[in-house]
Amino acid sequence: MVDFGIQPALQQRADQLGSMSFLQHLEELRRRILWSLVGIAAGFGICWRFADTIYAYMQTPIMDALHRNGLDQKLVYLNPTEPFNMYLKIGLISGLFVASPWVLYQVWCFISPGLYRHEKKYVLPFMFSTVGLFLAGGLFGYKMVYPAALNFLIQYGKQFQPMITIGEYTDLFLTIIVGLGVIFELPIVVFFLSLMGIISAGWMWKNLRYSILVIFVIAAIVTPTTDIMNMCIFAAPMVALYLVSILIAWLANPKRRKARARAT
Repeated sequence: MVDFGIQPALQQRADQLGSMSFLQHLEELRRRILWSLVGIAAGFGICWRFADTIYAYMQTPIMDALHRNGLDQKLVYLNPTEPFNMYLKIGLISGLFVASPWVLYQVWCFISPGLYRHEKKYVLPFMFSTVGLFLAGGLFGYKMVYPAALNFLIQYGKQFQPMITIGEYTDLFLTIIVGLGVIFELPIVVFFLSLMGIISAGWMWKNLRYSILVIFVIAAIVTPTTDIMNMCIFAAPMVALYLVSILIAWLANPKRRKARARAT
């Protein structure tokens, strides 16, 4: 595997952190947070420049839904500051995503001293899987969930003249797309909880039926429509991710990790 020099640097940093005091660990955490904020600020600056182009992609689902229902394809704003605030929000959220690999690298640098030596080689898979899962969740929402929900809502009220504001639409878009992206991070969350011994694969399997119930409750809250079909579209990938997370919890079990460390 090509490591691009990352693995030796992480190992050297881990050796340094291993002898730190509690206050020194807090100082290291502060340093990692500051570097993450620098990356986010740089990402915001880049995305602010292209906020208009990003918004053009964001408004495609609502324009398609309005066109299919024979309605005027135009959004409105109610006060002079609304367009500026909208582009500011788009730049910030997009910048956070663009900077996410750098932020995740800072997270990994901070937690890597708590991992076994052979586990530190997973820094690149960790970053790629985290970003990849978020992308998959956002793409799933953009291509499937959000257009279906908008078409249902617009069609249900097409006897009225819509006055959809750019602020309200942007908030709804970000809630659905970012929300699904975060939900798709479930395997990563389970990995860390299992790593710390908080949950186990056996516990997750034992509580499968209750977990599915919670998933459908979350889907009912998150989905912007009230129909069962859209709720099931939301819930289906969450159930699949939960099942995948059971396998990840089994692999990340502390006892199994120690056994693999002894074997290597």
